Amino acid sequence: MSEKKEGFNEHGYSADSIQALEGMEHVRMRPSMYIGDVGVRGLHHLVYEVVDNSIDEALAGHCDNITVTINEDNSITTEDDGRGIPVDLHKKEGVSALEVVMTKIGAGGKFDKDSYKVSGGLHGVGVSCVNALSEHLTATVFRNGKIWEQEYSKGKALYPVKAIGDTDKRGTTVTFRPDPTIFKQTLEYNYDTLASRMRELAYLNKGITVHLVDRRATKEDGSFEGETFHSEEGLKEFIKFLDATRDPLMKEVIAFEGEKNGVPVEVAMIYNTSYAENLHSYVNNINTHEGGTHLSGFRRGLTHTLKKYADESGMLDKLKFDIAGDDFREGLTAIISVKVQEPQFEGQTKTKLGNREVSAAVSQSVSEMLTNYLEENPDDAKIIVQKVILAAQARHAAQKAREMVQRKTVMSIGGLPGKLSDCSEQDPAKCEVYLVEGDSAGGTAKQGRDRAFQAILPLRGKILNVEKAMTHKVFENEEIKNIFTALGVTIGTEEDSKALNLSKLRYHKIVIMCDADIDGSHIETLILTFFFRYMKELIENGHIYIATPPLYLVKKGAKKQYAWSDEERIAIMEDFGESSKIQRYKGLGEMNASQLWDTTMNPEFRTLRQIYIDNGAEADRVFSMLMGDEVPPRRAFIEKNAIYANIDA
Repeated sequence: MSEKKEGFNEHGYSADSIQALEGMEHVRMRPSMYIGDVGVRGLHHLVYEVVDNSIDEALAGHCDNITVTINEDNSITTEDDGRGIPVDLHKKEGVSALEVVMTKIGAGGKFDKDSYKVSGGLHGVGVSCVNALSEHLTATVFRNGKIWEQEYSKGKALYPVKAIGDTDKRGTTVTFRPDPTIFKQTLEYNYDTLASRMRELAYLNKGITVHLVDRRATKEDGSFEGETFHSEEGLKEFIKFLDATRDPLMKEVIAFEGEKNGVPVEVAMIYNTSYAENLHSYVNNINTHEGGTHLSGFRRGLTHTLKKYADESGMLDKLKFDIAGDDFREGLTAIISVKVQEPQFEGQTKTKLGNREVSAAVSQSVSEMLTNYLEENPDDAKIIVQKVILAAQARHAAQKAREMVQRKTVMSIGGLPGKLSDCSEQDPAKCEVYLVEGDSAGGTAKQGRDRAFQAILPLRGKILNVEKAMTHKVFENEEIKNIFTALGVTIGTEEDSKALNLSKLRYHKIVIMCDADIDGSHIETLILTFFFRYMKELIENGHIYIATPPLYLVKKGAKKQYAWSDEERIAIMEDFGESSKIQRYKGLGEMNASQLWDTTMNPEFRTLRQIYIDNGAEADRVFSMLMGDEVPPRRAFIEKNAIYANIDA
């Protein structure tokens, strides 16, 4: 039996109440299920879905050139020289195969093993989802000497596929304009974001040429801005690109490829003088940032092979404690790329591989190929083992420092640092903590906050640059210990010394609040580097934010208005008219408590920038460049991005 609930109208619930949504309607109603979100990431994901079709043609050996163009109106055009999507009649659906591919969820040649041996998007929703979420899309196919075309609006065909001319070309061109009713946050494509992905695809598929053109920007000679990405050495060149600002321990990148149990495996790796582990894994060109069986197979093969070599070399005889798996990966940058015929991903976002058979294939491949390399390159082998020994000694010291952090968390009053002004709310989902630059700004923030749910942790000056510090130095740093303790997060388990335990995370919003100047930006970057290297899961789970205090206060008589940019300031001054006065905020301390609350901390009016990792390999490269020792690449980056830089990982 069940109770009748108050207000329930039994006559209002009938068959008519059940909505049976067709595929395209469901995509439009629940777009985040298919592309992750409808913000900046989702907007760019549309491009990746279309380009993935061209890459699949390349993987099948039928495509050499791909061109992606950002048009003046922020629509996107992708072109390839593949076979062209079939246009003949689909017997079951009764319409052209092109229309089926573009308008039906679950349709595509990728499910036919004879058409594609491996493919990035085996869920079969890629290009049809793009079509559903586009205000307008045009598909042009060059096939069998004819040019075929069909246009769509919001996923629905405007007319049957028709031949519009003759050609000696072949391939597919897709032009789409995202629907502004879906992508309400922005419709503007970021060139650098697309360039990072296109560069990545060129490295992952050596021999393919990917052109990126931005018709919104022109050069002095009148041509459009753009780049061409092509790699002959693949992952080997990718490693050199990622590690350009690090000091290598060996002259050449260790690179090998092969096939085991029907799984093609390609690996490139190098050891450097840093203390970070940077592993980037891919399945059929998809960046699996959560790892999976291919990554665990790589770690097992690497550890087993190096441990065996180190034991046989006698270099570990004087070591007083055991070597751990982490020690073999300190200072290692590696890329693992596998091609799997039927990949099992966790969800459409494809962030973690689940195929069990891949783990053994990768482990055996890495073990065999690395064994041969070590035997043929004894000098490099010795350098690697020496690096492992140093890492083990540092880990041993770091473990003691880490235990001090854990002990402080348990033994201190409430387990919290003295500088922390905590909130009264106990539910972490409702709590937020501000990491504030300096005691002065911290004092203002304490006065202006809502004590019910907002906590304040002042940080003294610039925290340690973890990019250049040994692990035990990181855990010995007072400011970093305070961050760990305040958040309630612990690090390290018996199985994995770098594992992060978020079960007792005390705040689900962690807000970095610094001055709106160069020093403030530097401190933000130092803190973000720390989170990226030691608490990446907090970023991946959407817990890290940056506050955006205003730059100016414009006043005229009783009227006043804040401005967050020079453009806003100019517009406000024009609106206010002559004799308006400007106050430039050089630091948070220049605002009183009520101003800080009104502009930067009040949830009703503030703007928080959520930090997310769009491309793990690119984020790793940028942090290494910004926080490393090499000055020229850092200067070049700042000169290029200084006007509009947003250090959003």
